[in-house]
Amino acid sequence: MLLAFALACTPKPAEPAPVVEATPVAPPEPAAPATRRQDVSDLLHGVTVADPYRWLEDEKAAEVQAWMDAYDAHSRHQIGKLGARAWLAKRFRELYYVDAVGVPTQRGERLFYNRRLAGQDKAVLYWRASASSPEQVLIDPNNWAGDVPRSLGDWFPSDDGNKLAYMEKANAADESTLRVLDVTSGELSNIDLIPGAKYASVDWTPDGKGFYYEWLPTDSSIPVDERPGYTELRYHALGSDPATDRQVHPRTGNPATFLDGTLSDDGNYLWVSVFHGWNASDVWVKDLRKDKDFRPLSVGAPALYLVDEHKDELYILTDEGAPRKRIFKTSTRKLDRKAWKEIVPEDPAATLDSFAIVGGQLVLSYMKDVKTEVRWASLDGKTTRVQSLPGVGVASLPNGEKSSKEAYFSFSSFTSPPQVYALSVTDLSSKLWAKIEIPVDTSKYVSEQVWYTSKDGTRVPMFLVHRAEVVAGGKHPALLYGYGGFDVSLAPDFRSARYPFLEAGGVYAIANLRGGGEFGKAWHEAGQLDKKQNVFDDFAAAAQYLVDQGWTTPEKLAINGGSNGGLLMGAAMTQHPELYRAVVCAVPLLDMVRYHQFGSGRTWIPEYGSAEDPAQFKTLLAYSPYQNVKAGTNYPDLLMLAADHDDRVDPMHARKFVAAITAADQGGTPPLLRIEKNAGHGGADKVAQSIEYSADMYAFIFDRLGMTAPE
Repeated sequence: MLLAFALACTPKPAEPAPVVEATPVAPPEPAAPATRRQDVSDLLHGVTVADPYRWLEDEKAAEVQAWMDAYDAHSRHQIGKLGARAWLAKRFRELYYVDAVGVPTQRGERLFYNRRLAGQDKAVLYWRASASSPEQVLIDPNNWAGDVPRSLGDWFPSDDGNKLAYMEKANAADESTLRVLDVTSGELSNIDLIPGAKYASVDWTPDGKGFYYEWLPTDSSIPVDERPGYTELRYHALGSDPATDRQVHPRTGNPATFLDGTLSDDGNYLWVSVFHGWNASDVWVKDLRKDKDFRPLSVGAPALYLVDEHKDELYILTDEGAPRKRIFKTSTRKLDRKAWKEIVPEDPAATLDSFAIVGGQLVLSYMKDVKTEVRWASLDGKTTRVQSLPGVGVASLPNGEKSSKEAYFSFSSFTSPPQVYALSVTDLSSKLWAKIEIPVDTSKYVSEQVWYTSKDGTRVPMFLVHRAEVVAGGKHPALLYGYGGFDVSLAPDFRSARYPFLEAGGVYAIANLRGGGEFGKAWHEAGQLDKKQNVFDDFAAAAQYLVDQGWTTPEKLAINGGSNGGLLMGAAMTQHPELYRAVVCAVPLLDMVRYHQFGSGRTWIPEYGSAEDPAQFKTLLAYSPYQNVKAGTNYPDLLMLAADHDDRVDPMHARKFVAAITAADQGGTPPLLRIEKNAGHGGADKVAQSIEYSADMYAFIFDRLGMTAPE
């Protein structure tokens, strides 16, 4: 009524005014933030080391938060405009929203396993009263409410399957809280709630009344880089206040070590391992029935020792005097090194990755020419059979109890989606337990293993995957992936994420660089500490091989790696910018002069070294990507992928490197920085976020390599 009166009283023009259609004004595109430089430097061992973007280390500062928000908004906007992105998002929805299931764990008669149904964003933990019983939901994190997103981490059923301890993670970070529930009733305990479980694993006592676990204090006054040294082994009795949990083994006080405790299946023996990086460990053993203190099994030796126990005998997997590993056996009463008896000698042609005791036998998982081989042996180490696998690829170590007659394993290859099998320990016959369907016609694709020569003459293997009709000489778009560190092997497994790139005619290459574990300890040590440059040389040689053999050209070659592989990406683009068109670098280490002061950095000193040591400083400074960015260089286009709750590798590396490349690159497109929300080092735990992540990453690669979406 009031509006009508007002309009009636408004003077009218003598003639009607022409109607002018307003032109919509598009909002301004989010711009990359300006990044200021500071005159900051350190004098280290007589060398001045500039650090103009140190202010970006302080993530809590308002200026840094604003910088991150602006850069992320700008990058997502730029990626959103890329031509193939819509198709990629659609294709990844088809590939990722599928039924999936994990390898089951048996405790008593009960089975426990993860399953995610098509359309679900998070995997659900199921259980069965027996192998033939109907499955029941035990934990469904899709239904967890709260202001902070929470993820289901590792889970540990008791020996009888009646109780389950599990790790709950906020924002998919490493930091965890242990919780306990009753399996039959599903009732969650409000008493058995244990924070400080970042590095925890759980070993239940046979009676199910409690468990041993690794505990880390959450006191914020402890410097982040010093926290790993505060890890101690504790015992928790169900129903008791965790604050009163008994200390079983004290902290090491050394943040460059990891402490791990393991209880024997019969509950009689407890052994503690202190890992010095990925090359050496000390082990102490205690008979809980009579020993007052732990007795040394192996202390101070420059070798790795992994232990299991069965019927008062210790089985010891080690690389002591055997770079490809062997197994010793000794009585729990005779720990002296002279009493050990070698039962599985080193195989010079295959690396013994892991072992277990299943059904009263040894099961041995080997890597032979970067492919899985599973062997079974008697408890005296005599090989009895080689397990038949569905093909050439990667199989998990059969998972079963020491007395069980059935085990479970998964198998996949580059062109075979992962499937789960039930295995008879008696005759090694297997049957499909869970079939996983992926909407890809894998018959159209082939994989092959090639060998190339690195800078120092070392022969290095590499896998190539592509459509059958794609052959060398076509100079195709190619994506080269690498890692090269921490004794990690890159096996020929199945990844749905690769297929849109392959469908568009790309060649996917995986280089098995030194620093990994593909060929045992010597291969690992050839790519760590003062030999780290070998990893970068191996990667550059892989790229050059792809070019020389006519698979691609530098203008059509992209590279990708994350974490330690992110360090590889930074070194690759700063050492050989001419070899690559585009770089996707995820959750990386890039400032190797200061890395040990952040996140879990000090635990990696045995792998990289530390700038606090003069000789190691010289090595680190020589290759550290952040310090080796050169002004006026035409660098490859960079997509940096970071996570906002990465408590393993501090995202300061990503921020500082992006700032340095932005200032130095005079010829290319400014770098992009995409920051995943509510995500840790391993990314987000929701499929919906993984779809967006993959679509953005591959849209960038498609655009830079001139690829189009298949029709």
